[in-house]
Amino acid sequence: MSTVTPERIAAARKAVISSSIGAALEWFDIIVYASFAVVIAKNFFPEGSGSSGLLLTFATFAISYVVRPLGGLLLGSYGDRHGRKKALTVTLLLMMVGTILMAAAPTHDAIGAWAGLIILLSRLVQGFSAGAEFGTATTFLVETAPNRRAYYASWQIASQGASMFLASAFGYVLFTYLPEEDLYAWGWRIPFIIGILVGPVGLYIRARLSETEEFSQGPREQAPVRTVLTRHIGRVLAGAACVGVATLSVYLILYMPTLATKQLGVPASAAYLGGAVAGLVTLVGVPFVGMLADRVGPARVMTWSAAAALVLAWPLFQVLVGSPTVFTLVLVTVVLGVIMAFYFGPLPALLTAMYPGEVRTTGVSVAYNVGVTAIGGVAPLVLTWLIDVTGSLNSPSFYYIGVAVISLVGLSFARRMEGVN
Repeated sequence: MSTVTPERIAAARKAVISSSIGAALEWFDIIVYASFAVVIAKNFFPEGSGSSGLLLTFATFAISYVVRPLGGLLLGSYGDRHGRKKALTVTLLLMMVGTILMAAAPTHDAIGAWAGLIILLSRLVQGFSAGAEFGTATTFLVETAPNRRAYYASWQIASQGASMFLASAFGYVLFTYLPEEDLYAWGWRIPFIIGILVGPVGLYIRARLSETEEFSQGPREQAPVRTVLTRHIGRVLAGAACVGVATLSVYLILYMPTLATKQLGVPASAAYLGGAVAGLVTLVGVPFVGMLADRVGPARVMTWSAAAALVLAWPLFQVLVGSPTVFTLVLVTVVLGVIMAFYFGPLPALLTAMYPGEVRTTGVSVAYNVGVTAIGGVAPLVLTWLIDVTGSLNSPSFYYIGVAVISLVGLSFARRMEGVN
């Protein structure tokens, strides 16, 4: 453990700010896309009607996740070979490119089917970048932290709570106060434009960072990808399973506006209000969860949370479907936010503890993105399909239960590994 000095504490705080801005930009764009799915479907995939238009929108969302493991492999290994700081700069630049493409994309009415391809390109660039952002930023936070690694690493998740709050707040305000014609014509672009403005600030801060001592003074691995996929493949699979409840909790919350408007007859503004509250719960609560994880161990806190998800999934949706009101929608969304905060907050510390420093960025990036792609990235598509096929609005709860079981199995394996608790 590093010596705790005022200089190291100041460096850790600067790392928190830098990493949080990158994570906030990444998640803000992703959350806005999922939250405005109904608007995007009409503007870019009007050839689909009803659920088919949403399926096309969420399919584009899901396809972008296919490149996330590739981004994790390539940019993660770049961070292990050339430094965390350089990798952080590359990921943020790519995120800005993806956001610009989304904000400026002409609609289907303007250029036809090419509009959907531009959206796909935007999501692919964003997905490739996001594939390394979490692993690189988390590794940088952990290696910079002089102590309380779970606490410092948890700010990576707290910043995602800020993104959820802001994106949901935009959704609430725009859907509530902007005329529908203006919302569909230009209003939906406002959050993406705001996201672009965050990028230069992040680049400026990241340019002023110092490389971590652990990387600068530690051993180097010339082939981190090969090492991770051969010597540490078991850790990759266990880590990917551990990601499950975290990523699905996020996307269930993001799916609520679509569920509200298309299936429950509840105003989308109610779901956005719930998402904003869930975002605040994450922003404020996750650092305290990080402190708890430093005391009792990240895996133990996550196990408690996964068990809660397993037990509460069906009752939550039963209440929501049985009484589809503004109050129950907000309540269910907030409960999902609490589960997400307790499970997601300790995850960065758990994943970084699973790998040695010379392959840490690659290992965390691959494990995280395999889990997010296999479980979270396809979640909106799967949820829409499940409801469409079964006709049951309670069917998302069974997906949540299945993922909770997968995560509990992954946590069981992780807790048996040396250095993981």
